[in-house]
Amino acid sequence: MNTMKVSIIVPIYRVEEHIERCARSLMEQSYRNIEYIFVDDASPDKSMARLEKLLTDYPERRESIQIITHDENKGLPTARNSGLRVANGDYIFHCDSDDWVDECMISELIAVAQQEDVDIIYTDFYLSFHTNERYMRQPEFKMPMDCLQGMLCGSMKFNVWNKLIKRKLYVDHGIVFPTGQSMGEDMTIIKLFCKANTVKYIPNGYYHYMQTNPNAHTKRFSERQLVEIQRNLEDVVRYIEQHVAMDLNREVAYFKLNMKLPLLISLDTKMYALWRNWFPEANLFIKNNPAFSLRAKFIQYAALKRMDWLVKLYNQLVIRFVYGIIFR
Repeated sequence: MNTMKVSIIVPIYRVEEHIERCARSLMEQSYRNIEYIFVDDASPDKSMARLEKLLTDYPERRESIQIITHDENKGLPTARNSGLRVANGDYIFHCDSDDWVDECMISELIAVAQQEDVDIIYTDFYLSFHTNERYMRQPEFKMPMDCLQGMLCGSMKFNVWNKLIKRKLYVDHGIVFPTGQSMGEDMTIIKLFCKANTVKYIPNGYYHYMQTNPNAHTKRFSERQLVEIQRNLEDVVRYIEQHVAMDLNREVAYFKLNMKLPLLISLDTKMYALWRNWFPEANLFIKNNPAFSLRAKFIQYAALKRMDWLVKLYNQLVIRFVYGIIFR
């Protein structure tokens, strides 16, 4: 059960309050054949000092740990790529350094990988708030193209951190994360599904994704972040058009709608105007996306009709109540 090696890549930047819980959950995995790659992205706080002190508690893991140091902060995608360059595991798992995982995670995922020789395994996960958690169930798909359509429609998440992926997919197809384009870098996972032959869904949550921002229910984007989202989206759409034979024009329209929807989860009415300017050709597909809830359709149609006051009221009353009280 320990014949396959798993490379866990952990970028580190300004996480001194969280790195100990994250690292302990990784060190205490029941699976033994793990290669740990911590990437210090020039973190200015005490994150690395706390990590190095903690690692002394696990001398049996010492030979399996690599620490890569960036001379300057290069961003999350570059940190992931630095880890990928030195990884030599059969499978890759990405873990963000402010999150944590269950100790049985790698053991249970790799057992399926070894038994069925799967390219990508994906699971459910938890959204973790300060006082409680929300279980996030994913849809079960049998084929990579079904997953691809699910991710484009929005029924399946394309996050990097709830998936175990064969390193061979990255290497054989030259897939890397977008250097210098941090916002939306998770979209890179979509490219890997374009090249996968087999997938497997495990209906269990192992990964705890920490919502550290108390205002996470509304979105605030800088000019640079908005540009990065657009560039990454356009890059992924081009990749799909070049590497996938089937017609996904409708699903790509859904994808554009999903990627600009966070602009409406905001109290800034300027974001609503920007929503109208982004990919207006996709607006024709709002009512057709089966993955959109009635609430999602409601705020999009309100924005489309320039009823910005209604979109703002929705955010004030509904989003703040749900995420500010129930899931805080």
